Amino acid sequence: MNNPKETPMIKQYMSIKKEYSDAILFYRMGDFFEMFFEDAKIASPILEITLTSRNKNKEFSVPMCGIPARAADVYIQKLIEKGFKVAVCDQVENPAFAKGIVKRAVVRVITPGMVLDSQYLDSKTNNFIISVALDREMIGLSSMDISTGLFHMTQSSDIPLIINEISNREPKANILKKTDYDNFVLQ
Repeated sequence: MNNPKETPMIKQYMSIKKEYSDAILFYRMGDFFEMFFEDAKIASPILEITLTSRNKNKEFSVPMCGIPARAADVYIQKLIEKGFKVAVCDQVENPAFAKGIVKRAVVRVITPGMVLDSQYLDSKTNNFIISVALDREMIGLSSMDISTGLFHMTQSSDIPLIINEISNREPKANILKKTDYDNFVLQ
């Protein structure tokens, strides 16, 4: 998006978002975290917050929504529960001393399968991440709950057995090489 009416802030946002395109980006603006464009459209109904827009009466309107920074953990939890990855982009310099736009950087990324913080975990269920490896005759499956250290591994040529194992684990995330994914889906 190269619009001559882009502000320095939107340019900075787009640059950071490009690096975290698979996550909802929480972009710190003072006491709030803002989400823009598609992230705002996705997050606003899940978080039950108003979708509005920046420059709404102008040609270059930017969909946006925001949450108070002090309540970010509650909103992150809602997105994680729905299977989204969240990248938290904070101000990394004091705005009082900034020359131009305040420097920002992603300071943490939270994914459903890689949650270790107890505030995001359900103590009654495991938080499995799974990995599948394929070769010509066998399928390998490993699953691990990194919050408890629980680890399972199995190998079989029986696809229904592997699918059942995956279903029983109710994984929050999976790791699969692109070539294995393509081979598995195309079969």
